[in-house]
Amino acid sequence: MSSEASQAEASGSDLRGGWRRADSPQRRAMHLLAQAAAPERRVMGGALAGLAAAALLEAFGPVLAKLFIDRHLLPRNSELATMVALLVGVLLAGSVASTLRFWQLTRMAGLAMRSVQRLRERVFDHVLALPMAYFDRSITGQLVSRVTNDTEAVKALYVQVLFVMLDSLIVLAGALVAMAWLDWRLMGIVALLVPAVFLIVWIYQRWSAPAVARSRALRSDLNAGLSESIAGMAVLQATNAAGAFRERFGRSNEAYYQARQAELRANAWLLRPALDLINLLLLCVVIWVFGLREFGGGLSAVEVGVLYAFINYLGRVTEPLIQFTMQFSMLQQSVISAARVARLLDEPTTPLPPGAGTIGPGRVALRRLGFAYQPDTPVLHDIDLVIPAGGFYGIVGHTGSGKSTLLALLLRFYPPSTGQILLDDAPLASLDEATLRATVGLVPQEPFLVADTVRENLDMGRGLDEATLQAAARAAHADGFIRQLEDGYETKLGEGGARLSVGQKQLIAIARALAGRPRILLLDEATAHVDSDTEQIVQSALEALRGQVTVIAIAHRLSTIRHADRIVVMNHGRIDEQGTHAELMRIDGGIYRRLYELQQLEGPGGALERRAEKPKASSADPNSN
Repeated sequence: MSSEASQAEASGSDLRGGWRRADSPQRRAMHLLAQAAAPERRVMGGALAGLAAAALLEAFGPVLAKLFIDRHLLPRNSELATMVALLVGVLLAGSVASTLRFWQLTRMAGLAMRSVQRLRERVFDHVLALPMAYFDRSITGQLVSRVTNDTEAVKALYVQVLFVMLDSLIVLAGALVAMAWLDWRLMGIVALLVPAVFLIVWIYQRWSAPAVARSRALRSDLNAGLSESIAGMAVLQATNAAGAFRERFGRSNEAYYQARQAELRANAWLLRPALDLINLLLLCVVIWVFGLREFGGGLSAVEVGVLYAFINYLGRVTEPLIQFTMQFSMLQQSVISAARVARLLDEPTTPLPPGAGTIGPGRVALRRLGFAYQPDTPVLHDIDLVIPAGGFYGIVGHTGSGKSTLLALLLRFYPPSTGQILLDDAPLASLDEATLRATVGLVPQEPFLVADTVRENLDMGRGLDEATLQAAARAAHADGFIRQLEDGYETKLGEGGARLSVGQKQLIAIARALAGRPRILLLDEATAHVDSDTEQIVQSALEALRGQVTVIAIAHRLSTIRHADRIVVMNHGRIDEQGTHAELMRIDGGIYRRLYELQQLEGPGGALERRAEKPKASSADPNSN
């Protein structure tokens, strides 16, 4: 069972536990929904007033019909003007009530769309502020389901459930008041329907809540599995793993089908059929009591118009209750979806420092830096390193030595476990987010491109001017091939930059980083997947930055950083060697020398660097690079 489905079991248990606990999913969900709809209080108030007016007009219709029967139909009193007035009154009351209800449904639909828009934006903003550690344990498909499917289910709550339930309750109250005015004793009999309905709803909630929670969770698992399979389709087909993934998807799909079946069985037994039966029994009781009154029972005779009005009102009482219970299934789904969104919003975001802070020339200092993803498994140990402003430092080491982890700490994706990072003598933790991101650029190993124009991929919403973008492209040696595209900087690149080669994508990524005019540029395996020609272009771009920008480059391909001012060699989370290329090559048995010689034997991008690894001195996170 997936973690998502396990959480669903807990949610189902919480739902059965009722509304009393302050931390129950219902309370959290309703609090979230109230926050989303808070700016729409006036719209909600107007909708309630309109529904109340519609209910009053609907309740007035049977009273006019009773007067028509008692004063004109049975006595055969044919006062044409009065009869027409009563019939027009019935028609007018029904027409105005229907019009008001239509208007309020339209208003509620607008309220729902605006509330869900605010909620979805709030969720996405929150996801953007989550720490990287959260994404290490989360599944992309499930996150997408939170932002899209679950917020869409909340819209159904506002439009269908909330409107129908409010309308039903108001109509029910109006009908009961009108019935009490006509005959409070018969109204007392009909009112027995209300506790019966609440009993059915209570039983339904306890029966269906676990199935509803599990079905929502399994749908997220289906989305996650589908997203994962599509993203890795080339690998699935190349490794003949399609059958195994098909079976895994089939198991998830079968579990979802069974959960939906359990939910539908509860609907079939406890909603419409049970209420229709109760409605029929009440109708028989009302007619039976009326018969007792008419044929010598202990009660006095009543008018036929009262019987007509009560039968009419009985339908108006039972139909809202039926609608109320029929919407309860959707209410549970919406509440569970809202609770899942609330859990995501409860995830703590990355704390941002209050101070502004500044970065000057770009000097970087690491002071006894240590880090561990898990408390008992350190990845970095007492790293001490000073990188002068404008310096070009390369960081190399075998897989798992902690290179990418060090880069993640420099980007403040994770806080250090021990020690500190200083940028121009200012603690990294003290710099505000805008300053840090504006002055520290990143070129990742896998270039990220959006399905938009070249210009937008360079700008990334920063509002940079044309001259800055083109200057950055020239500095990255990307301006030439960009101008050769059919629309130049306005060329649409497709999803993931599908129209570009791997090398061109990497040059776009470098140009994007340079467009922000960073003081510090971090490169994470920027030449790992490019050909030798593109590597030389990248080397030329880095050489042009020497002395202007502090460059820290992680590289498996050692030729990329051969001419760096200093090369730092990491081994199991520690700095084992450092120096220039020439200095490191003079170390007999050194890690760098072995790595370099192996790559010279294999050619660029050799995969045998692990042979150069020294014996392991301490444990390191297997996921770090």
